[in-house]
Amino acid sequence: MKILVVDDEKLLVKGIKFNLESEGYTVDACYDGEAAVDLARSGNYDLIILDLMMPKKDGLQACQEIRTFSTVPIIMLTARSEGADLLMGFESGADDYVTKPFNILELKARVRALLRRASLAAPAEEPPAPILQRGHISVDEQRRTAYKSGVPIELTMKEFDLILFLMKNPGRVYSRESLLDLVWGYDYQGDTRTVDVHIRRLREKLELDPARPQYIVTKWGVGYYFAD
Repeated sequence: MKILVVDDEKLLVKGIKFNLESEGYTVDACYDGEAAVDLARSGNYDLIILDLMMPKKDGLQACQEIRTFSTVPIIMLTARSEGADLLMGFESGADDYVTKPFNILELKARVRALLRRASLAAPAEEPPAPILQRGHISVDEQRRTAYKSGVPIELTMKEFDLILFLMKNPGRVYSRESLLDLVWGYDYQGDTRTVDVHIRRLREKLELDPARPQYIVTKWGVGYYFAD
């Protein structure tokens, strides 16, 4: 497994690199967002760890650019824990975040969790027969691919996990807190608004009319569900 670590704190990068390499990962490093985008475009990484505050391009800009050509799992590092900053990270396409200062064991656990989910994906040249389908939305769990009217739609790791969970449980309403526990898992401590961001992005990508969602539905005052 090949990981890219990006942070302008060179001592921190050195420590992360050492600990991940001790787990058997191959690790590249760079120190600004501009270099991160260039390496991500050509490096074929399995996961990227990306700092929020960096020179040339910050982590949000770099994440947004990477998302234009890759769905590689991205963990955002941030020295700030304000909800707005974390939500901006998810809006930009990050799959997870870790707040500085952090325990290296926590970071390694997040890395393993995202890589484990990514390992379930299998590329295919032709769209396979969908496992789950409702109207124009279909999801192939084995290949971790979503389709809108038969056209493959690129989802981030967590977006796919969320739509898959909802489609497997049609008609059942889940609160934001429940979705954080059941989809994000591993004692996730993030803001519940993270769920709102991911729901909105799924609607934009999968619904025919995101302003009037037909399948990814809100139960006002309760939570979200997939219409059966």
